[in-house]
Amino acid sequence: MTVGTESRIGKLLKDHSLSEDEYASLIAERTDEDAAVLKTEAVKQKEKIYGRDVFIRGLIEISNICVNDCYYCGIRRSNNASERYRLKADEIIECTDTGYELGFRTFVLQGGEDPYFDDEVLCSIIKKIKERHGDAAVTLSMGERSRSSYEKLFKAGADRYFLRHETADPVHYRKLHPHEMSFENRMRCLNDLRDIGYQTGCGFMVGSPYQTGKELAKDLKFVEKFKPDMCGIGPFIPHRDTPFSDRTAGSVELTLFLLSVLRIIYPPMLIPATTALGTLISDGRERGILSGANVVMPNLSPVSVRKKYELYDNKICTGEESAECRDCLSKKMLSIGHRIVTDRGDIKKYRKAEI
Repeated sequence: MTVGTESRIGKLLKDHSLSEDEYASLIAERTDEDAAVLKTEAVKQKEKIYGRDVFIRGLIEISNICVNDCYYCGIRRSNNASERYRLKADEIIECTDTGYELGFRTFVLQGGEDPYFDDEVLCSIIKKIKERHGDAAVTLSMGERSRSSYEKLFKAGADRYFLRHETADPVHYRKLHPHEMSFENRMRCLNDLRDIGYQTGCGFMVGSPYQTGKELAKDLKFVEKFKPDMCGIGPFIPHRDTPFSDRTAGSVELTLFLLSVLRIIYPPMLIPATTALGTLISDGRERGILSGANVVMPNLSPVSVRKKYELYDNKICTGEESAECRDCLSKKMLSIGHRIVTDRGDIKKYRKAEI
């Protein structure tokens, strides 16, 4: 650990804040010793708020149809090799019923920006879930929508909304998305969601094309200022049928390092150990939990469609039944001294003095 790095880490632990330049230097000059120090502190701060509980979110991938053409995504509209599907409302409700019996108290409806799921359709589904499982939270991850749409879905009973910002650098954003999409609109969506009252989540890829420490520093600073209720990060993994098919996957080591940094930046934040981590390395999700994460998201989608929701190559858990997936993760969490709990897993607010 250099004198400069030690100073930056000390400042981060004290203030939960660094400048963009300091974040960039922390990333560029990191050592194994730095990672170990931050990991220890991240776990300490997480356990002061949440103990060793790990919250589970039941992921239901409702459609792989998308009007967008993001360069990194396997379900982009230009991918003619993708076998498209769309779950019916009854199928989605059946997934939540199964999940509820297995102990899930949060359901995440995730999909491409499929025009079929307009406000009327989505509101009807949300209301049915809430009628059947009133103590469960509904999280949506359905992309960019108008403010009025977000308001209707919130009124229907949606509790949370997860929308990855992907990158906090407008120039970098343009390199990852087609011209009809804009960084400004993505930020507008996130601010609308927060203003409406959703528990709001953002996130970014680690190691995406054209990304450097400078862009990652902007991501960390954005999270520091925005203070999302949730933040999901995972390593970039290329998909064979996208313009980035020949790119190198992101670093597991750097992803784990940044998970620890994120926990220290905003200790009460809900942070998942992502499937992408588990895809690149067999114990990736366990390592994520031991680096400061406290959420896992087993798949409740029908097994028949899981392989079709392929954002990147070689996604894991595409053949397991919901019960198998839940039990497998429960055993893995127990093996590292943590436990999956039956809980909505809402963010817990705190005072800095408590940390």
